[in-house]
Amino acid sequence: MIKTDIKTAPLTPAFGVEVSGVALADFVPSGRFDELRALFEEHSALLFRRQNFSDSDHMALAQAFGPIEDRKADERKKGEAFEIPKVTNEAIDKSLKGGTMDMQRLQLESNFLWHADSTFIPTPALTNILIGRVVTSEGGATELASTRAAWAAMPEDLKSRIRDRGIWHHYSISRAKISPELAKQPMFHKWPATHWKAVWPNPVNGREALYIASHAYKVDGYDEAKSRVLLDELMDFCTRPEFTYSHNWEVGDVLIWDQRATLHRGTPWPFEQPRTLSSICVSVTEKDGVEEMRLSC
Repeated sequence: MIKTDIKTAPLTPAFGVEVSGVALADFVPSGRFDELRALFEEHSALLFRRQNFSDSDHMALAQAFGPIEDRKADERKKGEAFEIPKVTNEAIDKSLKGGTMDMQRLQLESNFLWHADSTFIPTPALTNILIGRVVTSEGGATELASTRAAWAAMPEDLKSRIRDRGIWHHYSISRAKISPELAKQPMFHKWPATHWKAVWPNPVNGREALYIASHAYKVDGYDEAKSRVLLDELMDFCTRPEFTYSHNWEVGDVLIWDQRATLHRGTPWPFEQPRTLSSICVSVTEKDGVEEMRLSC
């Protein structure tokens, strides 16, 4: 039961709510995380505006959702601690990154593609908890698209072409759409291709969502050329305006979304302006339906 001090307002008619009445940092220590999780399962995307939300708060909330995703665990030296990832155009010394072929800049530009995080690793992401730390005067929005709402509204002739099929994903696929040189970087070949069912039913409420991303490249039963055409058509449908939300950041804003049912992307900004978002992805577990989604490779 959601207590009455928690207030919600729709982000769009299709999905998502802005949550107020309770500070986000209070849900875990007060023992009320289950109420937040219920909102997450029902609405797919949650927005908390202008929060006083520290790195320790960020870690505690992520751990309440599940195991923290750590893509660099194999790269750190013994005893070196996990650091909260940053989506940023700032260097460590706070100077801005350089020219158009700078790999960091190209990696940021790849985030402008519609995607779900981590569909390309053996255990994909359940959620991303994203916080505005340094924001720009214009641009730099984060946009969400509900593949749950889109799947419910999708015409049957399009649904029938993907239903009951599997989709193959690889990290380098999305990076090659930005730059062949970027796609050659070793970090984009760390994991072999993954193979997931095309539709992810929510284990809590049974509502289905299309599970696609910019990393997807082949659909079972089609060659790669026909797969690309179908995946583009599905992506175009899922990202229609009626299924999307665009968030313009203020410092302290926190977005939380269900990666099983929501795509996201960044939008460009004047690159001479610094922009930094703190980002923790949480991995799916068996209770989130991952084993039912897994197909043999």
